[in-house]
Amino acid sequence: MSIVPDNPDLQMQWTRWLNRRNMAARDHLIVHYSPLVKFVAGRVGAGLPSSVDPGDLVSSGVFGLIDAIERFDPERGVKFETFAVPRIRGAVYDGLRKLDWVPRSIRSRARSVEKAISELEHKLGRGPTDDELSTHLDISAEELTRWLAAIASTTVGPLDRAIAAGAEPAALDGPGSGSPAAVVEDHELGEIMRAEIRKLPDREKLVLSLYYDEGLTLAEIGQVLGVTESRVSQIHTKSVLHLRSRLTAAGVG
Repeated sequence: MSIVPDNPDLQMQWTRWLNRRNMAARDHLIVHYSPLVKFVAGRVGAGLPSSVDPGDLVSSGVFGLIDAIERFDPERGVKFETFAVPRIRGAVYDGLRKLDWVPRSIRSRARSVEKAISELEHKLGRGPTDDELSTHLDISAEELTRWLAAIASTTVGPLDRAIAAGAEPAALDGPGSGSPAAVVEDHELGEIMRAEIRKLPDREKLVLSLYYDEGLTLAEIGQVLGVTESRVSQIHTKSVLHLRSRLTAAGVG
């Protein structure tokens, strides 16, 4: 199967790596695809505090790229970039969690919002509006906006990674993608995730779909919805917390 028909040199390096596990060829592939790491790290890092070094995100992402190169099977008919991006993104998230960069106060607010969403959804039988949420939390609408803005940069935890992985089922359930148990667990989590996403309010569901499935930036989603990028960020944050509360209720996470 021709992986990169318009690039003979890259095709040769892939052939050397896939057929002979030539380490020099692997190194060549790592260098060639390194811009992919920078792109993913840049997207994950957008909006994070300045205390988070972009270089740390890139360094973590390289491990995901190496993992993707070592696991890639062209016979499955998936482009390497499609296969690699979730693994790079996952490695960046792993690196972020190890940095433990989220202030305790923001973690506490995220838990409070998540709990409030869960309580209101149980009471109302639907997802709460921002006004209902702020009233339940006994804070003003402006304060809720500030909370969501602060929490926005913390929604790159395990849930975010799971959503990203769930969007790439072909990369999760085949030879070389991990232990059988891990494959089953990833597949089941992805199915649960998609089922719960379908139950979210329309606007939250749309933002998640555009961001994770279509790959749009928050600014681009703002253009689609006719709202500001900061408003999209708030909707995204609320939707992730809403989904977390649903997954917790479902016994996941």
